[in-house]
Parts: sequence; structure tokens; C-alpha cells
Amino acid sequence: MTDGTPTRAQRFAAIVVPAAERAGYTGFGAKARFARDTGMTDSSVTRMWQGVALPDARFYRAISDAAGVNLGTLLVEGGVLSPESLQSLSETDRSQVGSALTPEEAADRLGIRDDVGRQMFFATIERLKRLEDDASDDHNADHGGAAAQM
Repeated sequence: MTDGTPTRAQRFAAIVVPAAERAGYTGFGAKARFARDTGMTDSSVTRMWQGVALPDARFYRAISDAAGVNLGTLLVEGGVLSPESLQSLSETDRSQVGSALTPEEAADRLGIRDDVGRQMFFATIERLKRLEDDASDDHNADHGGAAAQM
């Protein structure tokens, strides 16, 4: 950029490098250790530290952990996400991100209000859980072959 505004890669490096140094990544081999600890390649770490390139998104959590920087802070101050985007992600309903949903919450969301219907719904869920547990137990058990099962 010719107007003096730092690129996203430069902003990201300005957050990561000092934090990584505070976290002990200094001296000879610092970038190699950082690469090992984050799962990145040495060349990717070098490009990131130079402010030439952003890392792949799959490394953001590891970078955050290794450098000791809050992931949200890293992404916003590093120019990867806007504060509004981060806020939106923070407010995302947990069912949209794969978190556990209780049977009661599922029934509510499905509009099952009748007591008998709810009990049938809960019983079905419990039955499915038992079937999964039984299938898992059968899969993990050593039955000793067909002759031993007779």
C-alpha cells in the first residue's frame, strides 16, 4: 500500500511478533520453535513475522495460544475480523456452532408443547442413545470369533 496504511499481514505481525517475543520466542531458533509449537512451516512463520503474508486460518488458535494473545484480540487487532464480526460470532446461537442441545431445548425449538408429545420425544431420544451405546459396546467388545459366540 502506498498511502502508509499497514496491510493486514503487517498489522497481524505487529500483534504476533511482540507477543511471541514476550512469550519467550527470542534468539536463535525462535521462529523454528514457534513453527513447531503452532504446526506451521518455518517459511510460513518467517513470512508472517515479516508482515508479508497472513497464516492459514487453521493456525490462528495455535498462534494465539503460543503467543499468549486472546484469539479475538489477535483477529480484530490483526485486521482479520472486524469488531462487529467478532461480536456477531460471540452472540451466535450455540446450536449453530455444534454445541450440545438438550432434549428440552430441542422440543421447544421444534414446537413440541403437549406433555404426552414431549414425553414421547424424550423417550425416543433415550432409546436412540441406548441403541448407540449398545452398538458402541458391541463394536468395542472382543467376542473371540464366531465359534466363541455360539
